[in-house]
Amino acid sequence: MGTSTFRTAVVRVPNGPDSIEVIDVPVVEPGPGQVRVAVAAATVNPTDLGVAAGFFHSLGLVQQPEHTGLGWEFAGVVDAAGPGVELAVGTRVAGLVVGFDRDYGTYAEQIVVAATDAVPVPEDLDLPAAATVPLNGLAAAQVVDLLGDAPAGAGRLLVTGAAGAVGANVAVLARERGWQVTGLARADDEEFVRGLGAGFTADAESGWDAVVDAAQLNDEAVKLVRDGGSYVGLRPGLAPAAERGISTAALFTVSDSARIADLLARAAAGELPARVHAVVSLDQAADAHRATAKGGLRGRYIIRP
Repeated sequence: MGTSTFRTAVVRVPNGPDSIEVIDVPVVEPGPGQVRVAVAAATVNPTDLGVAAGFFHSLGLVQQPEHTGLGWEFAGVVDAAGPGVELAVGTRVAGLVVGFDRDYGTYAEQIVVAATDAVPVPEDLDLPAAATVPLNGLAAAQVVDLLGDAPAGAGRLLVTGAAGAVGANVAVLARERGWQVTGLARADDEEFVRGLGAGFTADAESGWDAVVDAAQLNDEAVKLVRDGGSYVGLRPGLAPAAERGISTAALFTVSDSARIADLLARAAAGELPARVHAVVSLDQAADAHRATAKGGLRGRYIIRP
């Protein structure tokens, strides 16, 4: 790698994994209040698959004329700091880059972010595992905020996709808000889901007080909610239509560094699952997208640029 450029994975014309290309872009020096992070791990998430497929372009959320970057989560090491930054060079950090309109994302050898968005990683957590926490953990925490505390006597919660990255975190965090959690997952995930402290089902009946739809079953999941119950989905702006007095809400993840710090600490302590399926190179991003699209992964693909 030359000192003047670095490699990043982008999409020019979205058409699924085949449209991902790795390009060289100019190195950027961090400005006031910013740090440059040498990326050690970037997580492959369903959001990234949506960008590569053109889903968010079709919603008008991507306006980039040339290309758009991939990747929201990162972990790495601070390698340069701008004026007014107290975060030391060499600090291991993780964080979240939100939004779709950007020249490059976290699938990159380096990234410049606000120092406040680079959260120190606890010593007991390795960087690939840490990279799975900011988006998946924060999404789960903010879903549970939308859900709120369990109402007295009506606290039966079904989490679809409970063995997945977001669903597993929801299963843990919702119990702390008083919900009786049951996870919907495949039969061979029963041991893992029960290990989260949740009940388990592979074939859910209807009648739940609330459903958190981490598997994005959408209308099928709404059918599982009792009349007057609650549904919380993961796709911003795409909550299914309300019916039978059900309240529906959909997550729009907002960056929150203090909360990410807490989630990283809890992952380091083993209280929250931070699972890595495999670590691959930047040149294997398309393969990682194809494997993720097939579903059923227990842990995320991590790109090590």
